[in-house]
Amino acid sequence: MRQHAVSIIAVFLALALGLFLGSGFIGDRMNALTGTDRDRIGTLQDENDTLSTRTGNDAAFQKAITGRLVKGALDKRSVLLVTAPNAADADVESLTTLVNEAGGTVSGQLALSDALVRDESASKLRTIVDQSIPSGAQLRVQYTDSGSRLGDLLGVTLLKRDGQRPASESDRGTVLSALREGGFLEFPHGSITPADLVVVVTGDGLPEDSGAQGQLIGRFAAAMTARGAGGVLVGRTGSAEGGSPIGVVRSDPSLGNAVSTVDNLGQETGRITTILALQEEQHGRTGAYGTAQGATVITVGAEPVK
Repeated sequence: MRQHAVSIIAVFLALALGLFLGSGFIGDRMNALTGTDRDRIGTLQDENDTLSTRTGNDAAFQKAITGRLVKGALDKRSVLLVTAPNAADADVESLTTLVNEAGGTVSGQLALSDALVRDESASKLRTIVDQSIPSGAQLRVQYTDSGSRLGDLLGVTLLKRDGQRPASESDRGTVLSALREGGFLEFPHGSITPADLVVVVTGDGLPEDSGAQGQLIGRFAAAMTARGAGGVLVGRTGSAEGGSPIGVVRSDPSLGNAVSTVDNLGQETGRITTILALQEEQHGRTGAYGTAQGATVITVGAEPVK
């Protein structure tokens, strides 16, 4: 009986509260207290909508003129794409399209394996590299780390400079097959041909527990680029931080002078800059492009960052 009485009281209290709220007293008070805040929210929303519209228009403009900006930049040049495990597929697809729009061709795409960048089997890789050097070629003796030695081997095997012949088809097959069977590279069979230029594509920043992965990728890119007509190491903003690949290259002058870097690949401006940087590389000019730490200029031809 007592529980029944308590339930009835609870029902009446709920009804009374509903009538009180419905009278508009609290609603009116809330409106009076937050009217200014609502005006501010409305103003901020309008500003946000305006900025969104401008951003959308800028992106549409960049996309519309991209073809004109890069036209002829890579005329009759071939480009090899090398991807790190964290590279974004969208970035690779966009670069492939831009290379074609610039008058060049993509000679193939190599994917570096997780096992390679973690340097889990350094002795195994060393053996494969030593036993796969193309006939008549020599690797640089100053390279002793895994990334540099592999980059040097692939550069000798797959890249060419004006007036120099690349490795024979037989030697290319031997090198690529050995590295794929060893678990260091991935690529479709028979899909790789010699190239003039190389683009090494990484993603965003590496986690703190990634060890020396950034060192391996950065040194790989610099060593491989030195064997061709030029190359660029590209990634998203985080790739320029700390021990991530672009950060490693920019912190070491010997690496930074060997390969150009672009740190805003996730944006159309970064993709355009990659193509223009490849054009600069053909004339022996390297650069650190983008908006992240270590960038000296936002894009090719722009005023230096102050």
